[in-house]
Amino acid sequence: MNLDAFIACNRFGLGARQGDLARISGDPKGWLKAQIQNSFTPTAIANAFAGNAVADAMKQYNEGKKAQEKAAFKPLRDLYVQQSVLRFNTQVKTQQPFIERLVMFWSNHFTVSIRKRQVTAFVHQFEAQAIRPHVMGSFADMLIASSKHPAMLLYLDNAISIGPNSPMGKRREKGLNENLAREILELHTLGVNGGYTQDDVIALAKIITGWSNDKDTQTFMFRPQIHETGPKTLLGKTYQENGVAEGEEALRNLARHPATAKFIATKLARHFIADEPPQSAIDHLAGVFTRTNGNLKEVSLALVNLQECWADPLARFKSPYEFVLSAYRLLDAEATSGELVKSFESLNYRPFDASSPAGYADTNTALISPDALLKRIEWAKFFAKKSSIKIPPLTLADEAFAPVMREETKFIISGAASGQDGVAFVLSSPEFQRR
Repeated sequence: MNLDAFIACNRFGLGARQGDLARISGDPKGWLKAQIQNSFTPTAIANAFAGNAVADAMKQYNEGKKAQEKAAFKPLRDLYVQQSVLRFNTQVKTQQPFIERLVMFWSNHFTVSIRKRQVTAFVHQFEAQAIRPHVMGSFADMLIASSKHPAMLLYLDNAISIGPNSPMGKRREKGLNENLAREILELHTLGVNGGYTQDDVIALAKIITGWSNDKDTQTFMFRPQIHETGPKTLLGKTYQENGVAEGEEALRNLARHPATAKFIATKLARHFIADEPPQSAIDHLAGVFTRTNGNLKEVSLALVNLQECWADPLARFKSPYEFVLSAYRLLDAEATSGELVKSFESLNYRPFDASSPAGYADTNTALISPDALLKRIEWAKFFAKKSSIKIPPLTLADEAFAPVMREETKFIISGAASGQDGVAFVLSSPEFQRR
């Protein structure tokens, strides 16, 4: 086992499973690059979205809401919990944890949240349809797919945005909604300091009017009757009236903008290096992003080859989700819906529950505090108590973080009064909390 194997499993992956550190120690970078070159959508995830589960749940929700039934929200919540468990257990067993980490990173970048009730049924479908297919593909394609997905159109109100000079806008005097346009510029592409103005927000909002959803199928629908007519000027470029293609062209140009490359590179460097990543790393990633026209496979390979990503093995804290997931991976356990609901409620975290379109904060200061650490320790006790202890706790610690284990940690685990206490000590240790 070596240090790079620990970093590969934890910083790039989702936590070591038993045997992982020894298995990949010969070529940790090769292990990651093989995932990049041979990435795939897990069968369970693909099968989960082969039917009409989201449309069916939304139909039940709308019928219940119309009838003023108290349980109207239940179909949406049930689908969300069912799919959360499916996603979680798929990530527990996955042989491509680096790809799964990237899926989560990009899902957080293009945040949709269950804080808006009607979006609850869509969040996992959004990840499966708008994010997964493009994680090793084009950033521009992911940007367009996420912006056109019903989850995003509902979450940021673009489905009800009406061009003031559109046929319907003139009849009903309905207004333009700027939410999605603003977040595309501020959070998805250029960044808050990317050089756009309020006029650009308005222009983009007009360009993507008519991007809505079919209420029966819950799929994307372009509604020309609410699309703003005429040319619009965004960041100095004029876009002529061209229906859906008008918006797609604008998004592709935003994806190619130098400010977008810098913004994306900064977020990736922060996630894989440190809260304040070195400028050299940001510049290198931005250069790869620009040179390859946003080819995310090439950007991911650049991350693996970036020496700064391998410099400090304990620089980053795991998020609550990563903490729980890595524990299940280490003990080769499978979660039930009840366990997951209880776990994430106790840690004050739910998947796809970010409080704003900015997503979950990705800094150490946001992830850890005395109260958060206490909650993690309590959860570790709960999980150790319910788990089947198959190997000695100190051996389990070796499987999880042998290359970085401190003597103090080894001493505490060795002195545990029981196997359950020992496992709780492993999961509560500073080495396990970090990646």
